[in-house]
Amino acid sequence: EAELRGHRRTYIGSMPGRIIQSLRRVGVNNPVMMLDEIDKLGNDYRGDPSAALLEILDPQQNNSFRDHYLDLPFDLSKVFFIATANQLAPIPAPLRDRMEIIQLAGYSDMEKLNIAKQYLVPRQITENGLKENQIEITDDAINLLTGRYTREAGVRQLERTIGNLARKVALKVAQGDETHETITPTEVKKYLGAPRFYPEKAREENPAGVATGMAWTEMGGEVLFIEATALPGGSGLTLTGQLGDVMKESAQAARSYLWSHAAEFNISPNAIKENGVHLHVPAGAIPKDGPSAGVTMASALASLYTGRRVRSDTAMTGEITLSGLVFPVGGIKEKVLAAHRAGIRRIILPDRNEADTEEIPEDVLKELEIIPAMRVSDVLNAALETEATEPMAVNYKIPGSETVSENLNEPLIAKEKS
Repeated sequence: EAELRGHRRTYIGSMPGRIIQSLRRVGVNNPVMMLDEIDKLGNDYRGDPSAALLEILDPQQNNSFRDHYLDLPFDLSKVFFIATANQLAPIPAPLRDRMEIIQLAGYSDMEKLNIAKQYLVPRQITENGLKENQIEITDDAINLLTGRYTREAGVRQLERTIGNLARKVALKVAQGDETHETITPTEVKKYLGAPRFYPEKAREENPAGVATGMAWTEMGGEVLFIEATALPGGSGLTLTGQLGDVMKESAQAARSYLWSHAAEFNISPNAIKENGVHLHVPAGAIPKDGPSAGVTMASALASLYTGRRVRSDTAMTGEITLSGLVFPVGGIKEKVLAAHRAGIRRIILPDRNEADTEEIPEDVLKELEIIPAMRVSDVLNAALETEATEPMAVNYKIPGSETVSENLNEPLIAKEKS
């Protein structure tokens, strides 16, 4: 906090805070100030900088900001503050309330390719003491770096990886090899080793009970597969895959909606009543949460109960309600770009998210079929195949259970023979 407000003059070596020092350095009272990585604020016994920032950023208070060193009110109302952050959640709510939040989406693969060709590669060639006639990195190699060696919304890791390649070539030049080096995907694997990331790809065929969803992460979008399987003779809903509370509630809402509308979707109520269901979201080591997987869970369960497979070229996102409505969600651009990278060409979105498709690059959008959905029935009609290929068995009984007395009140447990 003292870094912002300064130290009182009674202390030896005291000085004004960073705000006043910066104003003195630039010599004007209306500069643009950048507060970088504001979501990394600390809070310990030395003070809480967010308390000082409340006064600095609040236009109702910052016209009389008081620095401890000056001990006089100073007008900061003419200063234009810009803060950056990777995540909004760590920023205290009162501080967030004083900001106008502008969301910046991650780059598409094509944008990363152009940024790398125009800026990153020339800069790394210069910084590593090379000349342009000594190294060339092909477009295919850059695309491989983007998809298999880095996973991010920006290009920081990509530039670091390109620099790694440039240093490998610089070493060869320093050892006397002056030949022109062309970096192809094969050369990338030779210099950097095996790829570190293997993004999800669209499956050629989804069995009944499997649906393709889309998720937003800090590193961009991801494609995820939600798998449902019946537990004959069981009951209830089992959820695995490190799901958060909101995602668990979405699964429960999807099952309840299908149960209450079983006749509408040609589902046998006995298939739901007499069988338990296990719903799993792979990548079990990664925590997952949010309501946007609701339509995917509903599609996976409907596919399981009806035996109709979900189309393998289709991915979806959206929140559902018990009345069957599909609500809008966030991160549409990142999710759609991830689905496109995975080879998916049909996207089901909430009807009110259709305007968000304007943010998607035109070269990507023209290869996709966007299907708006207002209700769960719209999603199922677009996602499920017309014919049932894997009908679900009902009225299942555990083999040998007929011999158990109906009057037996004790639970059925395994016991050793005496």
